[in-house]
Amino acid sequence: MEIQQLFANKTLWTAVLAWFLAQLFKVILTLLAEKRMDISRMYGSGGMPSSHSALVTAMTTCIGKIYGFDSPIFGVSCVFSLIVMYDAAGVRRAAGKQARAINLLFMHAELKFEEQLKELLGHTPLQVFCGAVLGIVVGYLF
Repeated sequence: MEIQQLFANKTLWTAVLAWFLAQLFKVILTLLAEKRMDISRMYGSGGMPSSHSALVTAMTTCIGKIYGFDSPIFGVSCVFSLIVMYDAAGVRRAAGKQARAINLLFMHAELKFEEQLKELLGHTPLQVFCGAVLGIVVGYLF
């Protein structure tokens, strides 16, 4: 019974679809821009468009359509979405810049460490905006 409810959860699957499409767009954009297939873009963070933004805005849009845009659950979801998008363009982007600086320091000092820090963590405001637009469109269409 619970598994059927899970598979019937329109809000969940709409959000997952928006995330999947955003990740797929990253693969396609990498293929077009760099002329190479990079499947790791399907599960990696960062890049255009923001899959985090697409996921949360699709969820929020779907909740608004089902429960009303004046419902408390829509309000909670909207605030959650704004926090996720702020984090993607702010905190995680800053962490990526710091990782890049640390990697450069280690490289120029010829120091060795097990692996380089991951630099592609966050998003530019444009990437967040495009992910949000994708999520809203998916949320309205599905």
